[in-house]
Amino acid sequence: MLLTGPNMGGKSTYMRQVALIVLLAHTGCFVPADAATIGPVDQIFTRIGASDDLASNRSTFMVEMSETAYILHHATEQSIVLMDEVGRGTSTFDGLALAHAIAEHLLQKTNPSACLPPTISS
Repeated sequence: MLLTGPNMGGKSTYMRQVALIVLLAHTGCFVPADAATIGPVDQIFTRIGASDDLASNRSTFMVEMSETAYILHHATEQSIVLMDEVGRGTSTFDGLALAHAIAEHLLQKTNPSACLPPTISS
């Protein structure tokens, strides 16, 4: 699923809700839904928000790419992947190209129905 929409449109909130509902369901808790069908999930990966890491001398972009690389190497068909505004730490064109490549990789590697590729703000 690819989420798009205006700034302050609730995209990030929706993704956080998905992660929390899956986590609640897998721990046997009630979920805020009339009905829910949630298959097995081995891991929940998130890449939401980033800033530079001055102590490690890493830029916002480097932090973002390190986290993304970890997700791309460890996600499986049963993983939930939630990524928000991938490529935010670089130019618009480069960020869009990165988001496209990452989404394409995840769709090939994981179960497309369990994947929320990067959102793109307008």
